[in-house]
Amino acid sequence: MSPSNLPTQPEGAPGRERQPLVDALRGFALLGILVVNIASFSSTYYGVGVPDPMAVSLAERCALFVRTFVFETKFYLLFSFLFGYSFTLQMQSAERDGKPFAPRMLRRLVGLWMLGLLHAVLLYHGDILTTYAVLGAVLLMLRRRGDVLLARCAVGLVLATSLLWAGIGYLLTLAGSLPETMRNAYAEAAVALAAYRGTPATVVVQHLRELSQIWWITGLVQAPTALAMFLAGFVAGRRGLFENAGAHRALFRRTLYWGLAVGLPGAAVYAFPSMRLDNVVREFYGLAATLLTAPFLAAAYAAGLVLLMQSPRGHVLESVLAPAGRMALTNYLMQSLVCAWLFLAYGLRWIGTVGPLAATAIAFAIFAAQLMLSRWWMSRFVYGPVEWLLRAFTNLALPPMRRRR
Repeated sequence: MSPSNLPTQPEGAPGRERQPLVDALRGFALLGILVVNIASFSSTYYGVGVPDPMAVSLAERCALFVRTFVFETKFYLLFSFLFGYSFTLQMQSAERDGKPFAPRMLRRLVGLWMLGLLHAVLLYHGDILTTYAVLGAVLLMLRRRGDVLLARCAVGLVLATSLLWAGIGYLLTLAGSLPETMRNAYAEAAVALAAYRGTPATVVVQHLRELSQIWWITGLVQAPTALAMFLAGFVAGRRGLFENAGAHRALFRRTLYWGLAVGLPGAAVYAFPSMRLDNVVREFYGLAATLLTAPFLAAAYAAGLVLLMQSPRGHVLESVLAPAGRMALTNYLMQSLVCAWLFLAYGLRWIGTVGPLAATAIAFAIFAAQLMLSRWWMSRFVYGPVEWLLRAFTNLALPPMRRRR
């Protein structure tokens, strides 16, 4: 089925501003986000700077390297770029409807923040929705600024964040080794494992504990780079980058080539220390490198996919991914719900029993199921269930749910 044969939106629904290519890119980003997030669900050693006992074989180490090299720090940037891009589509929708944009967007961001808070406490402490809600308010305040200023702010945020973490790495070089920190990391991983295998109550308590500890990572890593991509996506949306992608093929080709040339070396510098985790300073330098170059690699991923979807066979891929992207919020939360049931005390308690290879395979299986479910759902309904709820809160009115036949 080509994108032109996908069911159309009824009058008054948001389909008039929908761009199937954007939805497909968003669906693609969901896969990468799941591959990274499932690492946190499957192991309490993820991200604490010490080796995972379940990642000792060659196959497991290779899977860990692929996840770090290909997926980590890239896909949330792509998702953030698309958030900024879609911001312009929502502005256009409000203008067509003759309704004030700011109050409606503020309600949407408040609703997103509340969903994110529930998500963080109950399912996944690495939630990004609350951060998006706050950054969305910043974008709302900046929406009337010129493209040049916004582009400069985006570049400045990326450079400043990378330099910050390179500076932290340099300070650690002066401080020397940190064996006590590694011992503490092992102890905290064991405590977390017991909590996540305990009861639903201990899961919630552990989430609250970790949220109180990781806020600075969100503030110094994810938030500034996500805001940079918000701004870049907003500029691209103003210029209708994906509205007529065929007219920008040369730009996408250049983005693909330069993105790979700059992004792959940075990804390698970031990924190789993860194979050993024996040098904290090297890890911080690797983080600084990927923060600087990951936007290029994320752009290359998007450009390559756009070029692919311009071909006849690529249109089929677009039609497969687009339904998942149209209900991205539902799918994002569903991923956490399924993972929480599989790995935590809500269900099977698999945490600490599978390595990176099996966890990645599970992620692909979940995403494949989501593709099928999304296609079925969007052929019958106008919105995903969570999208419907958020839209009702945003507009203070119940939108239609079923498609008109």
